Amino acid sequence: MTEDVIALTPKMPDQASLLAALHAGGPDLELTATDDGAAIHLRTAAGRPMVSVEAPLLVHVPGEAERLLGAETAAPQAPYWWTEVRASTAAPEAEPLAGSVCGRLTMLLGGTTWPPGTAHTTRVTVPDEPHGTQDFPIVDALTDSTAVVLADRPLFPLTAWLSDILRVTAQSNRALHLVTPPHVCLTLPLRTALGGAPNRWVVQDPQGGYYDGLSGARLGWRDGTFAPIDGTLADAFTAEAAPTEHRQLTLAFRTVHVPDERLVLGRALEAAWRHLTGSPPVGWGTAEPVNLPWSPHQLTDLARDRAPAPTQLVAVGGPDRPAIATQRVARTTAGVAEEVNLTLGYERPQDVPLDALESLAATLVTEHGLTTMLTTVRAARADLTLPPHVEGPPLPVSFTLGSRDVERIGLPRAGRPPIATQPRPLGSPASPALHYPLGDGTDPKAWNALQTLGAYLRTAGGSPVLRP
Repeated sequence: MTEDVIALTPKMPDQASLLAALHAGGPDLELTATDDGAAIHLRTAAGRPMVSVEAPLLVHVPGEAERLLGAETAAPQAPYWWTEVRASTAAPEAEPLAGSVCGRLTMLLGGTTWPPGTAHTTRVTVPDEPHGTQDFPIVDALTDSTAVVLADRPLFPLTAWLSDILRVTAQSNRALHLVTPPHVCLTLPLRTALGGAPNRWVVQDPQGGYYDGLSGARLGWRDGTFAPIDGTLADAFTAEAAPTEHRQLTLAFRTVHVPDERLVLGRALEAAWRHLTGSPPVGWGTAEPVNLPWSPHQLTDLARDRAPAPTQLVAVGGPDRPAIATQRVARTTAGVAEEVNLTLGYERPQDVPLDALESLAATLVTEHGLTTMLTTVRAARADLTLPPHVEGPPLPVSFTLGSRDVERIGLPRAGRPPIATQPRPLGSPASPALHYPLGDGTDPKAWNALQTLGAYLRTAGGSPVLRP
């Protein structure tokens, strides 16, 4: 099982401290860097990878270390530097080598190392030819169809390293299979990034074998990949979880803007965040940990620099208000589109602000170019982590259709769908959007209403319904 060791330091790892840390394996190990300089690899003289040291990340967002590493993590006061070291499964010396790299950094710069007890400063002797190594440096196993990553940390996030693996595997027409023990949870951004087949979250079944952490299907290793073996679900996935009062409210919405040099992105997400929590997001970034203070202008600059390629972003709230969002910015024929999935956690059902959804939809319609928004509620963890067992399904609460699609369908038709509750007009009376109430987040029959509505609108030439 590959090990991650992280140094959290109040001072920046400069060239001198990094060189001292990288000398943990002695002078015989070779240094190589990725083309973009985002990681340094320590290799044996024979070229075998031992550890990968990610570029230090300056974290300005309070609570990120506690969110991703555990509440007991003694991180320095923000801002601090996050240096992640990944130990290969190639040799037993790799894990102590990663601990020595991080231990030397914290000895020179202060701070702490995670997991606790892994830091030391002893030189690690590495044999010339470690046994059982992989030539591919960034994954634990590689076949013609699949890249396999083994991980064991309580909460696995969408790190920059893993985001890069997703990109590389997609370009090579491979699947990414993330293999974890059953106690590991995923963050919502990583769950979104995996995106379903061919990628998988493969969980070790306590009763033997493996299962899919998202669907529960029993899996076996066949022809160089993990695949369903008998069409059944693992007992560990379907075992009834303890009843929970916790709820997650998810908003999946899309806005479209006319391309303009004055356009500032992220404002629709901020408006939704403020409307539901009373404050804006705390931080944003392209991966986890989220490291930058919230800034729509900086977000916009990044998206412009990357255009015409799309930009994927993550935003988080403060430690006292569980909320996290993923956002995709892309050029389309209609303009600049922002696709947002915002999820908020609540410890009691009565805390979910269902009565604020219609007014939020009105704000997004009139001020931010909303085209569609689907809101759902599910019984799931308020801390927004995803465990490898079944949780309550998302239940539709409302759907909002923007004025452009209402006009395309025709207001008389769009305003009279074959469902029990009729829509409410939002925005301009001359060109209204429509907000369709579907339920209160407790009735599974709301899915029937949503499917009926979606089929009705598609038949009439409208936009497809967004799903969480």
